[in-house]
Amino acid sequence: MQLSSIIDPGATRFFSGVSNKKRLFQVLGDLAAEVYGVSNREATCALTDREALGSTGVGKGIALPHARLAELTGVIGVFIRLERPIDFNAVDRLPVDLVFALFAPVEAGVDHLKALALVSRTLRDGSVCSKLRSNDDPATLHAVLTEITAEAA
Repeated sequence: MQLSSIIDPGATRFFSGVSNKKRLFQVLGDLAAEVYGVSNREATCALTDREALGSTGVGKGIALPHARLAELTGVIGVFIRLERPIDFNAVDRLPVDLVFALFAPVEAGVDHLKALALVSRTLRDGSVCSKLRSNDDPATLHAVLTEITAEAA
């Protein structure tokens, strides 16, 4: 599995004006709806419901929100770099500026876990995060995310 098979180039964005987690989830839901045709309401609600179980802020300014959607047949991803980090109740209590949201079918099982592990490994790489944080062009952000997994394969 490679990130290029999970995230469409159009699902990678730079955003300013997001000041809290609720608004972030709305933006993620809207982007998933725009690019993949899923229900923005369902996507937003699923992310919010999952986050209520515990923060998906994994530390070092990174969050990996994820949810399951009945309407999906495969795992999809949305990436956002925030202009200004927001509070996310992350494990290290640092604000978050890199957000990779995953949406999986209800019955995804192993594929959902593999995708989550792949995204986690990619964003644990400090050089990848530095490149992401120094760019605001969506095409460049997508290229940074997908080139590292293509090279590692």
